[in-house]
Amino acid sequence: MQESTLHKLQQLEDRYEELQTQMADPDIMNDQNRYLEVVKESADLTDLIQCFDRYKKTLQNKEDCLAILEDSSADQDMHDLAQMELDEAKDKEIELENELIRLLQPKDPRDEKDIIMEIRAGAGGEEAALFASDLYAMYCSYAESQGFKVEPVDESATEIGGYKEISFIVSGKGTFSKFKFESGVHRVQRVPETESGGRIHTSTVTVAVMPEVDEVDFAIDPKDLKIDTYRASGAGGQHVNKTSSAIRITHLPTGVVVTCQDQRSQHKNKDRAMQVLRARLLEMEEEKRSAQIAGDRKSQIGTGDRSERIRTYNFPQGRVTDHRINLTLYKLDDILGGQLDALVDPLTAAKQAQDLMDNEH
Repeated sequence: MQESTLHKLQQLEDRYEELQTQMADPDIMNDQNRYLEVVKESADLTDLIQCFDRYKKTLQNKEDCLAILEDSSADQDMHDLAQMELDEAKDKEIELENELIRLLQPKDPRDEKDIIMEIRAGAGGEEAALFASDLYAMYCSYAESQGFKVEPVDESATEIGGYKEISFIVSGKGTFSKFKFESGVHRVQRVPETESGGRIHTSTVTVAVMPEVDEVDFAIDPKDLKIDTYRASGAGGQHVNKTSSAIRITHLPTGVVVTCQDQRSQHKNKDRAMQVLRARLLEMEEEKRSAQIAGDRKSQIGTGDRSERIRTYNFPQGRVTDHRINLTLYKLDDILGGQLDALVDPLTAAKQAQDLMDNEH
């Protein structure tokens, strides 16, 4: 490991020990805001410091093994055991170095946030709408496997079970970190149920993933809003049709329109619609800023650009290809069944490797 990296790790370890002392300081404990800041900073460093401790113990184990191997008085059994432990320690050292480098990378501050997802049928008509439904089911299964909660916001369903569009909230610790690579165009190649000739069709579905935005982080002037109520339709049955509980909010300066009819309460629908509106408006601002940096979005893994074709699902061959990292897996059924980590983990690793290269330059 480079000397500069070791020096940085030692500095962070010193800081961690300082934080432990501060948490026991009565003056800091009596200042709730300060105490929470110290606890959070300490928690953010815990995984790194624990890994660094294991790394140092591994280095010490290496030195102990080398000392035995250099000791002429040690018998052959001792030498053999020391050599075996030395080989294991060398492998462990490499593994822990990689982990430390990963932990040293700046965290995306959005990673822990809940998300708002929007799935829209693109080219392909009814077949695209059916695949939008498949993707929604895939994300629901994946969210459940991660212990996340899915709450629908709004939907526009087709007569044969597809979605022209559907929006929903996924909440839980680390939600954005798990879903952030899903933004973009998803392409499907298969024989549609409505196709009698057995021809393979290509359709597309657009997915947007937006971190939830707190009201204090992104304020919207109420004068810029037009709010309409109407009777909900679809899910909810007769109850929702008795009252005008559905909400439509139009942001006048941008023309962005958000609707929410999933909740029975008009108040809850309004709150949910405002959540979506804040996320959309912030995403628009960030896209403008990113566009001003020439080539920046193109050079990154998972830019979140809705026009970027990111993945192809080929049913005849049972394969899924992620075009950003040139990864092809013949596990179509597993992935559509919610086993998305087979794609998420390699994408995360590729992003971390790229961030490391960018920082070195």
